[in-house]
Amino acid sequence: MFIYNITINISEDAHQLWLAWMKETHINDVMKTGCFIENKILKVLYVEDEGHTYSVQYTFLKMADIEKYQKEFAPSLQADHKKLFGDKYTAFRTVLEIIA
Repeated sequence: MFIYNITINISEDAHQLWLAWMKETHINDVMKTGCFIENKILKVLYVEDEGHTYSVQYTFLKMADIEKYQKEFAPSLQADHKKLFGDKYTAFRTVLEIIA
């Protein structure tokens, strides 16, 4: 199994709206793609950056799942995020393999 991890730092002024939107809309839209089997949103503690930092994790079974997601769904979902939050966030993405 694998995890698609998005680490996001969101500004203080957009934080509450972003968190509500992630919980109520965005994560549900990502899960509706059928590419992932579970998700988690975690708060990163003890970060010296301004704002709030989160790790949003989606578990998937095979590399074909993330390839499909990135090709067919990610561009529009990421565009929705950028449209709503513009320059209020920074993000980076990683794919992790679960070893044990």
